[in-house]
Amino acid sequence: MSIIIKPIVTEKVTKQGETLNQFGFVVDRKANKVQIKQAVEAAYGVTIVNVNTMNVRPDRSTKYTKSGMISGKTNAFKKAIVQVQEGETIDFYNNI
Repeated sequence: MSIIIKPIVTEKVTKQGETLNQFGFVVDRKANKVQIKQAVEAAYGVTIVNVNTMNVRPDRSTKYTKSGMISGKTNAFKKAIVQVQEGETIDFYNNI
């Protein structure tokens, strides 16, 4: 079971990484904070100080097309914001 699915690279999370040493990840919905901390420490070789998690609900949308009204929704996921120790950082662009 892979706990870390992908990093979150948005303007807000990038700014938090530069100022507060906080980085965001999309994680498995069944993972708890201890498992997330161990997975990030093992994958990136940093020391984690704090882990905050949130469950993101699915967004529903309705589109009006020629063939009629189409309704759909996005998938629900779990987001984790981890704070690394002062002086350490995570580089997402290193392996590109």
